[in-house]
Amino acid sequence: MPETVIETFELTKKYGYITAVNRLNLKVYEGEIFGFLGPNGAGKTTTLLMLMGLTVPTSGTAKVGGYDIIRESREIRRIAGLLPEGAGYYEDLTARQNLDYIGQLNDIPRLERKKRIDELLEVVGLKRWADVKVEKFSRGMKQRLGIAGVLIKKPKIAFFDEPTIGLDPQGTKEIRDLFIRLNREEGLTIFLSSHLLYEVQQTCHRVGIIRDGRLVVADTIENLSRRVFGGGRVVMEFELTDVNPELIKNIEAIDGVSFVKQEDHKLYVHMEKDKAREVSETITRSGSIILLMRPKEYGLEDIFLRFYRRD
Repeated sequence: MPETVIETFELTKKYGYITAVNRLNLKVYEGEIFGFLGPNGAGKTTTLLMLMGLTVPTSGTAKVGGYDIIRESREIRRIAGLLPEGAGYYEDLTARQNLDYIGQLNDIPRLERKKRIDELLEVVGLKRWADVKVEKFSRGMKQRLGIAGVLIKKPKIAFFDEPTIGLDPQGTKEIRDLFIRLNREEGLTIFLSSHLLYEVQQTCHRVGIIRDGRLVVADTIENLSRRVFGGGRVVMEFELTDVNPELIKNIEAIDGVSFVKQEDHKLYVHMEKDKAREVSETITRSGSIILLMRPKEYGLEDIFLRFYRRD
């Protein structure tokens, strides 16, 4: 198993009567992209702030890179970086000047700082705009600048809070591709907090789902799909020229078919074992034509909604 670089122990944060994070136990491994999922108000941002040592937990604790978030928060900020949602920039300074200022705050020597800035502007695709004031940047360009600001101190771990929110599809894809490249080429461990399920599914190795401050589950998407929709059950998708109640009744009468769900001209047939041949024959006898037949594929949205519907 890879080394554990983030681990929480009953991590809890309360604001008065409100529990924002409730006894969170979580592990993130070195070199992975971990997706932290939940709607607004679920406790994602509060968790990130505690992991970076920027807010103190009410109870419990955590370690990031082997350092305790309460006693060794300065060491954590040396090896980890955070790009918060809605991060601010000095609009009247250029991209290069913004990064130079961040480098100074991190005590990076001048010559080394200059070299890193040139490299990072190339990495995040801002080399052409290095000496343009940030006030002229699009939201996507500002996000890329923020990522460069996180990377300037060469962190082992990077926390990103909703990094693609508000971006157009092209900007979103550019940020996603950048994260994947940084992870593969630099070995950067990325903790990605988001509620954009498609982006997380395209980017992350494992995901954790948080609801009302509690961790509901954490695993790979493949394993979660088996846990939620598995158990030997088969779900086949059929697209037909004609669907009627009598056909659905006949399919449900087949031994081994649990139930049938209809969506317009599509049927999703849930079976305890593979009865695709029998179902196909029943459809053909009814006079309907099968336009499409395939196993139902479950994505992160299906998994997320299934867990959020559970009491």
